[in-house]
Amino acid sequence: MLEIVNPIDAAAIRLIVFDLDGTLIDSRKDLATAVNAMLAEMNRPTVPEKVIAEYVGDGARMLVQRVLGDPEDEALVADGLERFLASYRRHMLDHTYVYDGVFQALDALRTMPDGRERKFAVLTNKPVRPSKRICEALGLSRYFFQIYGGNSFATKKPDPEGLNTLMREAGARSEETLMIGDSVVDVLTARNAGTGVIGCRFGLSSHTLETVTSDCMVDAPSEWTMALGAAVQK
Repeated sequence: MLEIVNPIDAAAIRLIVFDLDGTLIDSRKDLATAVNAMLAEMNRPTVPEKVIAEYVGDGARMLVQRVLGDPEDEALVADGLERFLASYRRHMLDHTYVYDGVFQALDALRTMPDGRERKFAVLTNKPVRPSKRICEALGLSRYFFQIYGGNSFATKKPDPEGLNTLMREAGARSEETLMIGDSVVDVLTARNAGTGVIGCRFGLSSHTLETVTSDCMVDAPSEWTMALGAAVQK
């Protein structure tokens, strides 16, 4: 159910920046497959898929570090990261899919109330190459003028560097920009850049959204359009 804390001025929003995992796509199963393949190679016990999903949101390295129990051994984490990424490259499109309603919402949100076209972008902490490959394979790429990943900049979300860069590239001010994501990382990124933000309670890291206030909270992509007053074409 749509929950509005601070109403969003739909007429002012010229740029919408989306997180990827847990916002546009459900990648839970493929991430878990790659993580557990890494653990098996390292002779470690596997981890439940639900637990792995809770570790997603801060990038591949942090995911691996958390799964390994936050070791201080940097070489161990680096080895695990290399194994995880190798496995994920093989399996990232086995079961990953676009959430129901995403394409309809993107089509509806593309046009502003005054008829101008909004710009869309992706800002994820997932490495940029698999992010772009997934978006291309699942038919999402055509919607976005830019896709940036966790290794596109010197910093990752919640640092605002990526979001600030997208605003400059799109020619949009902070009050004309909206971030949509499923984790506290996305909300903090928006706050750090001074933009609006919608939190997605259906995502992988939605349990973290309770720790900070979003402008709106939604339970499905279709509610993005409700928050911005857009009509969905049936």
